[in-house]
Amino acid sequence: MAKEGEEPEGEEPEDEDEEGGKKGGLKKKLLFIGLPIVLVLLLGSAGAFMLLGGDKTDEAEHASTEDGDAHGAAKGADHDIPIPIYYELPAILANITDEDGEVAVLKLVVLLEVADEETLHNIEPLLPRIVDRYQGFLRELRMEDVKGSAGYYRLKLELLRRVNQAVAPVHVNDLTIDTLLVN
Repeated sequence: MAKEGEEPEGEEPEDEDEEGGKKGGLKKKLLFIGLPIVLVLLLGSAGAFMLLGGDKTDEAEHASTEDGDAHGAAKGADHDIPIPIYYELPAILANITDEDGEVAVLKLVVLLEVADEETLHNIEPLLPRIVDRYQGFLRELRMEDVKGSAGYYRLKLELLRRVNQAVAPVHVNDLTIDTLLVN
């Protein structure tokens, strides 16, 4: 029990002044209505600044692209972007097995990305070595090795590693799997 002059716990005083209640309600309205409005205005102005407030470097790049060649490289620029050269390997067929021991045929077409024509000419005589390394690797694959995006990514990395081993000291920058078909 509460002593005289003290209020019981958990109960609000009956003669609460009305100003205190109105200030709390005003703060809640300001918090729940005003704050989101301010945030929307700030985000909107930041977005408009980013979209409409392009700087002078964008205009300079646009002008150099117009003056450049068909690939967009600026004439006389110190930092020409090298255009990769792709070489398509012949289609490779290999037998792979699934979980049940059934045999499936894997067809693979790979594009090699090289930096220049000289690298391409150094790779062409080594084509039988590349195909041999790929055939040995692909015949050991299982169906679960090529399933899903993770399997595709691991396959791509392993093919790139093997082609770089086969053509060393020449370097292949990247490879693109053009066709990956399992029947």
